[in-house]
Amino acid sequence: MTHPRLGTRKLYHVLNARLRELKVGRDKFFEILKANHLLIKPKRNYHVTTWSHHRFRKHMNLIKELDINRPEQVWVSDITYIGKREKPCYLSLITDAYSKKVMGYEVSDSLSTQGCIKALKMAHGNRIFKPDPLIHHSDRGIQYCSDQYQYLLQKCNIKCSMTQNADPYENAVAERINGILKQEYMIDTYHLELSLMKKLITEVIAKYNQHRPHWSNHMLTPNQMHLQSSIKMKTYEIKNRSNYKATSV
Repeated sequence: MTHPRLGTRKLYHVLNARLRELKVGRDKFFEILKANHLLIKPKRNYHVTTWSHHRFRKHMNLIKELDINRPEQVWVSDITYIGKREKPCYLSLITDAYSKKVMGYEVSDSLSTQGCIKALKMAHGNRIFKPDPLIHHSDRGIQYCSDQYQYLLQKCNIKCSMTQNADPYENAVAERINGILKQEYMIDTYHLELSLMKKLITEVIAKYNQHRPHWSNHMLTPNQMHLQSSIKMKTYEIKNRSNYKATSV
């Protein structure tokens, strides 16, 4: 199956035409999945990949109150741990905050800055609306604060924004995309060599960008959402989080 652990609402959207022929509504569909033990139980894994106690300059949060209303207005970046302890791998991601499209990525066997730089170069190469102003948002990890990474942002004419606290909700979209790739595509369950992990991630991200609907995209895929700017993305308020907004996907 292309999306082995797709959520119930998205799965219902994908199968809607067939289910209507069978006269199966959303509630009935949910009951069928529950009766057959097919509901997905999310797992919680957490690995620290951010080291912010370094000498490099840290930047202000430029998107805290920003209304994100078009593609390539804000990119969110993060590094997440995948693979097994014997062969650890790290996935650097750059995602468009409006469309949820993964613009750039790189799999490496270390937390070096080079993985993030390769992801940023790929993302920049995949831009469609290059004349439009763009903000790059990330945590305060040493990879993003490094001279090499900051030089590349300036060269690409991209403004830099960073979280101000250790609260993951300040980079909620990036954290959520990490969760989707791990929970729905199970990318952190494979025990593969680095070269094979790279191929696996390439296939998964292609499926995700092309076929995976998002609630915040009004059930459009990331690729579909990215090619327009007339639709207002759905958001929800995070309770007790100092008025931070996080995008539901």
